[in-house]
Amino acid sequence: MKTVASRKRAGTEPATGSQRARAYHGFTQQILSGGIRSGQFISQRELMTLLDMPLGAVREMIPRLEAAGLIKTVPQRGLQIAPVDLKLIHNAFQVRSMIEREAVLNFVHAASDEELQAIEASHRDILRRASAPGHNAASDVSLLDDAQAVDWGLHDRLVDALGNDILSDIYRVNSLRVRLIKLEHSVITPARLIPAMQEHLSFIAALLQRNAAEATRLLDEHIHSARNRVMSTPLEQVRQEWPSSITHQPPQGKSIES
Repeated sequence: MKTVASRKRAGTEPATGSQRARAYHGFTQQILSGGIRSGQFISQRELMTLLDMPLGAVREMIPRLEAAGLIKTVPQRGLQIAPVDLKLIHNAFQVRSMIEREAVLNFVHAASDEELQAIEASHRDILRRASAPGHNAASDVSLLDDAQAVDWGLHDRLVDALGNDILSDIYRVNSLRVRLIKLEHSVITPARLIPAMQEHLSFIAALLQRNAAEATRLLDEHIHSARNRVMSTPLEQVRQEWPSSITHQPPQGKSIES
């Protein structure tokens, strides 16, 4: 398992609440990076090592993870990262759709032209890099990481623009469920990079036109296609889109469930 880089601690230790928050943040980063996978069993001490946090902070974090449905305690087995099943897929994408549709109706009027143009420019930059003559997207890890950040960044910005901390928190937790469902390192694989950016650009164009109906329709199509890819694309096919030299390997001895 990948461990968080050891931190130099000077002076007094942070308050317990701060440690608990850092442990939770570290856990979410492990989901995003693929260091923690759906269905995986993990002990408290393994989490302590993985997150580079004291056992007390890990134990205090666990009730929050259980309440969010990200882990569950299995008798005589320990802690299990939320396994992916049809119910989780349905529920997670339904929550995502409900929140993002509300967010679009706000963002289409609240976002300034300057912000939308900046978002559009970031997408076009990704397309420019991916479409460069002779460029091999599958071998460009930084491009894939940047494309993923641009993709998720737009969706997160839509929701945060509502100015509702409760909805933003719900959305962030649900995003972790969606990313557990995606399983492999990144939503955007090399084969999906250009189509995903093009889908977003069509959506951004509708926002720039202040066309709420069209923006909502395109968002619905985008989320629906993402859900369909999860339901219909075999995990092995996703893995084959990535060269073995850059594919993140699952933790040794841990299982992955689709």
